[in-house]
Amino acid sequence: MRAKRCVRVCARLILLVIVTATALLAPPPPLFAAGAPLADPGLPATVPAIGRTWPVGLRPRVLRGWEPPATVYGPGHRGVDLAAPAGTPVRAVAPGRVAFAGRVAGRGVISVDLTGTGDPPLRTTYEPVTAAVEEGEEVEPGEVIGTVDASGSHCTTTCVHWGLRRGEGYLNPLSLLPPWLLPRGPSRLLPLT
Repeated sequence: MRAKRCVRVCARLILLVIVTATALLAPPPPLFAAGAPLADPGLPATVPAIGRTWPVGLRPRVLRGWEPPATVYGPGHRGVDLAAPAGTPVRAVAPGRVAFAGRVAGRGVISVDLTGTGDPPLRTTYEPVTAAVEEGEEVEPGEVIGTVDASGSHCTTTCVHWGLRRGEGYLNPLSLLPPWLLPRGPSRLLPLT
């Protein structure tokens, strides 16, 4: 009788270890409504996780996530808004070349074509920012490319709108970040019995 109980307890412990290891090693659940990316037909929709840092802070709060529109001109949110006080350094998430640094519709904008991401290359955008780089400059991951502007944001508080495009198609910029940089959901305790 005692041997059967020991076998059951050991089997449960082994199962617990397997379930826990699976949960810890599994990729995090999607953070936001994903839907199909609004991308050009014929262009690869996959995004390599080449990012090495967040654009602002260590793990900034996402104020609004990626919400791809159903049609080219439909409503949606073609990027993510990251909480950041005015003056916060904005960093390049991956290596690339500055394609644009200037003002568009009164807002400071920086665009970076990411190195080795195909033709046309993936392009990250950051706004509203005051540029610390010029068009044509090469940038490395983590390099400061500007600072968050105090005005020009479409958020209720200061933020950086971070976008990702390939050609005319918009993609989820969070897909550039490897799983270890993304926040995980809350820890879950499993029952022993």
